[in-house]
Amino acid sequence: MKAIVLPLKPKELLLLESLSKRKKLSAEENRYFLNLKKGHEGELLFTDLASKTEGDRLVLNNLLIEHNQTTFQIDCLILTETRIFLYEVKNFEGDFYLEGDKFYKKPRRELNNPLLQLNRTASLLRQLLLSLGLNTPIEANVVFTHPAFTLYQAPLDSPIIFPNQITNHLRMINNQATKLTNKSESIAAKLLQLNKTESPHQRLPSFRYEELQKGIICPACRMLSMVSGRGVCKCESCGHKESVATTVLHQVEEFQLLFPERKLTTREIYKWCGEVLSKKVIWRILSNNFKSVGEYKSRYYK
Repeated sequence: MKAIVLPLKPKELLLLESLSKRKKLSAEENRYFLNLKKGHEGELLFTDLASKTEGDRLVLNNLLIEHNQTTFQIDCLILTETRIFLYEVKNFEGDFYLEGDKFYKKPRRELNNPLLQLNRTASLLRQLLLSLGLNTPIEANVVFTHPAFTLYQAPLDSPIIFPNQITNHLRMINNQATKLTNKSESIAAKLLQLNKTESPHQRLPSFRYEELQKGIICPACRMLSMVSGRGVCKCESCGHKESVATTVLHQVEEFQLLFPERKLTTREIYKWCGEVLSKKVIWRILSNNFKSVGEYKSRYYK
């Protein structure tokens, strides 16, 4: 088996995860965040299953590609030597039904039809491949991952994979797959080269440094409840432990994600961590892991 798996968590979700712990989101902002999070969990589940099963194929996920001034997202691709399998992954929960080309959640809340989304993505991917001189057949499906999902009135020939069909579908791909050649790896490399790391359609709430709650978010339970001990930081909520150096580097990563325009200094990270770590410890960790620029009070790190 060969597999390429991109970083699964999009930047927009990372930002919203951090903001949701450090400020109160509006009801609409929180709903959007939870939908994004649930969708990501569905993609994680399917990609994990696709990556673990045997067989010669490449797995790509969470691609954001622009072609002919049109941006489109690919939830998951499985590349075999003879075919490309494209998936629109949905983690919907509850009862849904199709009525013509409209898609509803019961009793009657209309949602974007994932079958129409799939057709658009497949068409754009096909155009992109042709522009690259490639004519590999594409088999496209919507895959529903949540075990508590039910869809009524779906035509028998709909390109849909239900939760209880995922394992057999992946097994079918493995049984048909032949040994990969440089052709498949070349397609994967070209798609990865075109992948964009940031969506032009991000929906982030406005925020200011001053309004965000300071402190250390636990990487395990995502609570703002990490405290410092002798060489380690411990979460008072779930008991997770990690070295102080690891904790500081996590906080630096989050700080730079939220405020890329602010200079990375000992004082900034000291304040960002809620003043629970000593400046001397933070200074030593920053000095060991980043390049120092300037001296004394004007010193910052890159």
